[in-house]
Amino acid sequence: MIFSETGEVRDGFFVIGSPHVPLYLLKSEKPVLIEGGISLLGEVYRKDVVDCLGKASPDWILLTHVHFDHCGAVSYLKRVFPDMKVGASPESAEILKRPNAVKVIRALSENAREAVAGIDEALILKDGFEPFSVDADLRDGDRIHVGGGLSVEVLSTPGHTRDFLSYYIPEKKILISSEAGGCAVNSGYISVDCLTDFDVYMASLNRLASLDAEILCQGHRYVYTDHDVRAFLEKSFRSAMEFKNMVEDFWQRENRDMKRVMARIKEFEDDPLPHPKQPEQAYLANLGARVKSILVRFSNEKKD
Repeated sequence: MIFSETGEVRDGFFVIGSPHVPLYLLKSEKPVLIEGGISLLGEVYRKDVVDCLGKASPDWILLTHVHFDHCGAVSYLKRVFPDMKVGASPESAEILKRPNAVKVIRALSENAREAVAGIDEALILKDGFEPFSVDADLRDGDRIHVGGGLSVEVLSTPGHTRDFLSYYIPEKKILISSEAGGCAVNSGYISVDCLTDFDVYMASLNRLASLDAEILCQGHRYVYTDHDVRAFLEKSFRSAMEFKNMVEDFWQRENRDMKRVMARIKEFEDDPLPHPKQPEQAYLANLGARVKSILVRFSNEKKD
């Protein structure tokens, strides 16, 4: 099954907020949120948490990385759930201390109105992104026990970003891989989000595929269950190699003109998408990084 809405996926595990910019909620003795969402939707996330948990509060919010649409609502949620702890990688914690990084997150958050199209305007926050402190530095192999025999295992899966963490709930075979596993933008195309290093991205994808997962949560839009988990990961591998080949081909055909290469890829993978979709400013920044991660590898291969 491919789940593309908010609500309960299975057995106390929920998609909340918006399927386009989701948070994931594990309803356990010590409830856990995974992903930090977008600042505009802070109240929408809060409302869904209360609807799921009643008077209980989340014990943790665990971050995959600190892009604006994966950490934006954390400050707001910390205010309304003051006992909730924030867990993230040490690299994420350092990024949040940099004024320039905070400035970029804030600017992208303010330009993301399209991402919340169709949501009740009365629930959309007007406040911008505010930085926050990380309560626990999480590292590969750490395990967070959340009661009732359930735990969340921390996996270092860089490649999309250097600070990236995925999370695995082995007792329920739930994997929250976000962009580390690729991100389907529609039923036919998976975006290959190798912003920092293509080979590292592929190594992380291999690691994710080795896990026994019956539910897989990507960063936006879709949750896969049962046999669709394996089908998605296999397609993600193929898409990664196809994207690499496309970049290398366009690089040659367009005489190593970066702007023209990016324009051709955007025309192919982003222009046909329906709204809501990623803000163009964020898409182009990410696309440039993705292309460069391939070209660095391509240049090295040519030297050899």
